[in-house]
Amino acid sequence: MAWARAVCTDGRILTGVLGDGTLHPRTALGAEDTVGNPEDLSKLTLLPPCVPGKFIGLWNNFHAAATRNGWTPPDHPLYFLKPDTALSGPNATVTIPAAAGRVLFEGELGIVIGRTCRNMATEDAKDAILGYTCVNDLTSIDVLNADPAFPQWTRAKGFDGFGALGPVIATGLAWQDLTVKVLVNGRERQSYPASDMIMSPPEIVSALSRDMTLHPGDVIACGTSIGARPVKAGDQVEVVIDGIGTLAVTMAAEGRAD
Repeated sequence: MAWARAVCTDGRILTGVLGDGTLHPRTALGAEDTVGNPEDLSKLTLLPPCVPGKFIGLWNNFHAAATRNGWTPPDHPLYFLKPDTALSGPNATVTIPAAAGRVLFEGELGIVIGRTCRNMATEDAKDAILGYTCVNDLTSIDVLNADPAFPQWTRAKGFDGFGALGPVIATGLAWQDLTVKVLVNGRERQSYPASDMIMSPPEIVSALSRDMTLHPGDVIACGTSIGARPVKAGDQVEVVIDGIGTLAVTMAAEGRAD
């Protein structure tokens, strides 16, 4: 099943399930109750598939990247938060602010929470996951390291549009079988197996639920592996995960439309 969120030509915003070229509206994300008539997908514009109250990103969660960079695998997820204004969706144009300097793409698998969880055991956390989506965790590497006394995670990853989600939330996937790929202008630049995670999605959800209450629609980006690279204005960046789809954004310079 694939959940999506879209805007109609008349401005209505719908959340529902995709099927047969249509969006079947539901009362809420993850709900079984339908509302309204199916809408032709070709007449809709896809939005981020959810609006997370918390957009959490992990760092150092892949063995290959930890080995290459000499990082010690963490005992607890190392994470940051993106502001709600960082959210962008499929086919968005993301502006690179002049202050951002060098910006990296980071293709990631995103966990979408399906029910409220607090202090949840790992064996129960799987049931709290609604599904998975594609994430592009755009990052200003210049801002991140500008002050040697204080890595600026929030600012570096929190510019408008720097948290792309979509195109859908896919349920029923075996996360271990997924491969995260990133294409820049059609050329593959990143490809790694989700199975290389240091902490699995249920372990991540369980650990974070001990730090904070997680609510339906919250998103956890599982971190990236090797291959993240700088992008520039004019580049089209696509995060591709079979079973979920392609999340494409176009980078733009500040003060320009393209």
